[in-house]
This record gives sequence, structure tokens and C-alpha cells, in this order.
Amino acid sequence: MKPVFKEVYSFDRKCYEEYKLTEDILMEHAANIMADVIKSKVKKGSIINIVSGPGNNGADGITLGRILLGDYKINLYLPLGAKSPMAKLQLERFRAIGGEVKENFEKCDCLVDAIFGSGLKRDLSKDLIWLIKKMNNIDAFKIACDIPTGIDDEGNLRPLAFRADITVTMGAEKLSLYSDTAKDYTGEIIKADLGVSFTKYRGKSDYYVCEKEDLVLPYRKKQNTHKRSYGHLGVLVGEKSGAAIMASMAAFNFGCGLVSIVKSEKCKVKNVPYEIMESESFEGFSALAFGMGLGKSFDDKMEKLLKLDIPMIIDADMFYKEEIKEFLKKEKIVLTPHPKEFASLLKILGMGEYIPAEIQKKRFFLAEEFSKKFPKTVLLLKGANKIIAFNKKLFIDPLGSVALAKGGSGDVLAGMIGGLLAQGYHPLKATLTASLAHSIAGNYEPNFALTPMKLIKRLDEIERIF
Repeated sequence: MKPVFKEVYSFDRKCYEEYKLTEDILMEHAANIMADVIKSKVKKGSIINIVSGPGNNGADGITLGRILLGDYKINLYLPLGAKSPMAKLQLERFRAIGGEVKENFEKCDCLVDAIFGSGLKRDLSKDLIWLIKKMNNIDAFKIACDIPTGIDDEGNLRPLAFRADITVTMGAEKLSLYSDTAKDYTGEIIKADLGVSFTKYRGKSDYYVCEKEDLVLPYRKKQNTHKRSYGHLGVLVGEKSGAAIMASMAAFNFGCGLVSIVKSEKCKVKNVPYEIMESESFEGFSALAFGMGLGKSFDDKMEKLLKLDIPMIIDADMFYKEEIKEFLKKEKIVLTPHPKEFASLLKILGMGEYIPAEIQKKRFFLAEEFSKKFPKTVLLLKGANKIIAFNKKLFIDPLGSVALAKGGSGDVLAGMIGGLLAQGYHPLKATLTASLAHSIAGNYEPNFALTPMKLIKRLDEIERIF
């Protein structure tokens, strides 16, 4: 798990003021890391186009051109000139060793975007929009310096962005690199240290990105156990019974010892898998999962549900019910809304009215605000990158793929979390573990063919996939 940051300017200042480093030193390190990446990906003698902006991000690009000139053919472009003191100095150095600034784009093997880094707060000009479109259409290996030009501090497009194969981000990884929107533009993200180790450079953070290595599967280490040693999950069956069946199977395949579907009087369920039990009572469970496919079933049982003192994973239809406010007064609660459901939840809680598109633009902010108001509740906001919020901290799971964009994937995730809650996992650990396993199992090819039942089956194979 690695920390990410909203901004790194304060860390740069620490390097200047406390460590007696200079902009020049930091810039040389940044450019050398980019040069190392290019040398590992692009053969010597290739043509490299570097498009640099007027400030220090552009200066990083100019420095890169100086380092590579001689081993590669370097075409440097300065569409906005060189305006910052460092950009002007690096341009002098580039020219001193024979570098030239080009006017017209040439074909290239590698294209470097060093126009704007982090800190963008306005829309790109018409000329820059035209330029980015042209850069995106070039058939070359593409690298972004710090952050692809056009992505702002919230991770949104202003109104479009450079599409990179690799982003070399300077000093520390930025939160904006992990928005849902940015996922299509950053490519692989590589962090460049700037003259001091990351442990000396960084400050405190409440934002973390999860990695594959963070996944610890629910292996059974003790031999002298029985099925009840691994919990009993109850899953409420609603109007769409398939959702509860999928959640039940996911929980059972993710280590839960016993799983029962809980039926209301109105509910008739056919073809229940043999290994899943059936019940009409809320009693005897170590955790409960409900909301998926619920509809209006159990509306008359909400007071009884609220009296239960066990961990709960709440999903889907529950985010449209006023009773959700009462469940948030309890502890050991996990919520797993998608953006539309989260919009409904926020409205019920009096935290604002949003359409899903607005939720997507403010994912980090809104998840953080929710966690500040409900610090004991675990929120998993679904998306291309899942956001898990707990106790005013955000954890980002970027490992999922587009294969998971199928009806039923969320039901599987809810069941996995519920299965871990039943086994005694802390709600945050249950959510992080299930999210990572769900993402890794969901990396499926062909990416259009994954189904919920295939996803559940892949839990059997996750060690091999992992």
C-alpha cells in the first residue's frame, strides 16, 4: 500500500529549505528517471519528440532532451515558449550542446508530453486542444511528464488529455492520477525520486493506493476447526432473487463456513444451490448481507433488522430507503454503492443533491466528506477505481478491469465482503481484502466475456492468477 498526495509543492519546498537542494538538482533527477524509462523502452537512434510547456514541467522535458541528445534524435517543441527561469536556463543548456527547437511536427518513435504537470485548474486553450488531439493521433510510444496534460487536480479532463503509455510522476504520486477518468490516460505510473529517498521527501497522507501485494487471502491455518469456525452469513433474498444467490455463492467460495439465504413470506426462490441453506429467521448469523435485488421485500422487517448487533454489508436497493439513516448509527457497517446509489444516499442524508456525472467528478471529495461525517462506517464507492473510505482515510483499489462492468459483479463483491465479515474480519480489512480479490479475479480475457458465475469460479483460481 503506497501513499498518494493531493499536492507535492510543500515537499519540494522542504527539499529547498531543509535539505539545501535546488530546483536544478530536483529537475536533473526527474529528467534522468524519464531518460532511464525511455532507454529501457526505445532503442538508441530512434526519433523522440518532446513537447514542452513554458514552466518547470516544460523545463523537465527540455532537460530530458539534453540528456538524450546524441543517443537519440531529439525534436524539441515549445508551443508556448520557455518562460520560467528554469525553462530558460535548461533551453540555453540544450542549445549549447547542439539542440534545436523545431517548428513543425515530425514522425517519431517516442512522444513525450511535458506541457503542463499537476496543478492544472483551467480548461486548455483552443490551440492546446488542437495540439493534444494531434499528439494523441501520432503512432508512437507515449510518455507523460508528471501527469498527462489536460488532467486537473481532481482528476478530471479540461476538456481532454494526452493519452500516455507511461506517466512518470515527480517526487510522489498524485491523487488525481487515480480518478476514474484518469485511468484511460495515465498508462503505467512510475514515481521519480528527486534527489532524496521517498521516505525523506514525503509528508503525511490520508490517501493510499492498494497494490497486489496487499492482498492476503483467507487461508485456513488451524487444522482443529469446523464449519462454524468460519462464520455463518445470512443473505436476504428480495424481489430479484438471483442477486442474493450470486452473493451467497461468492461468500461461500471466499471462505465462509455456512451461508444461508433468508426469505420473506412473499419470496419464493427456486434452484437454490445445494450448498446454500435456507432460513426465514434473522437469528444465528455472524454477519448479514442485504440490499442486492431487495426491492420492497422486508420493508416491514426494518425495525427487526435494526435491532441486530452483528456486522452488515448493505448494498443496492437499501440506498433508496430512508431507513439507511438508522443503519448508519450502528457500528460494523459496510456500504457498497455505485455512483447513482451514492447520489441517492447523499440526498437522504442531507449531504447534497448530485447526478451520477457530478459524483464521478467529485469522487474523492464526496467519499472523504462522507467518511468525515460517518467515520465508523466503511464506504466502498464502486467505479473503474474503487474508493474505500473509513475514519477519514481513503484507500484506492486501481486493479480492476473493464471486464467487471457487468450486471452481478457488485453482488459478487457484496457476498465476498459479507463472507469475510462473517469470518470475523474487521469491516475495513474485509472490504479491502474482498475488493482486491474481486479486482484481481476480474482481470479476464476476453474482457467482454466475464460473467458473475465465472468471476466466482475464478476465486478458486485466484492464487494462480495472483
